[in-house]
Amino acid sequence: MDVFTSVAVYLTIWWVVLFSVLPLGVVSHAEAGIDKGDGGDPGAPVDPKLKRKFITTTWVSAVVFTPLWLALHFHLIHLPNIPGG
Repeated sequence: MDVFTSVAVYLTIWWVVLFSVLPLGVVSHAEAGIDKGDGGDPGAPVDPKLKRKFITTTWVSAVVFTPLWLALHFHLIHLPNIPGG
C-alpha cells in the first residue's frame, strides 16, 4: 500500500470513528434543564468537547489502522490491483 492509499484509508477510518465518537457524553440543553431562549435548539449540546473528541478519534483511528497496515505491508492479506483506466 503506497503512501497516498495509506493516507486515504486512514482518513476514511478517521471520519467513521469521528461520527461514532461525536454523540458520546453529550448533554443537550433540554437534558440539562437550560432554557435556550427564542430560536435556540433544545437538542444542541451544552459542551460538545470537540478537542477531546478529535484527540480520541485520532488515537482510536491509529489503533484500528495499524493492524490493517501491518497485515498489508507484510503481505498477510492481499488486495488485488485495481486496473487503471
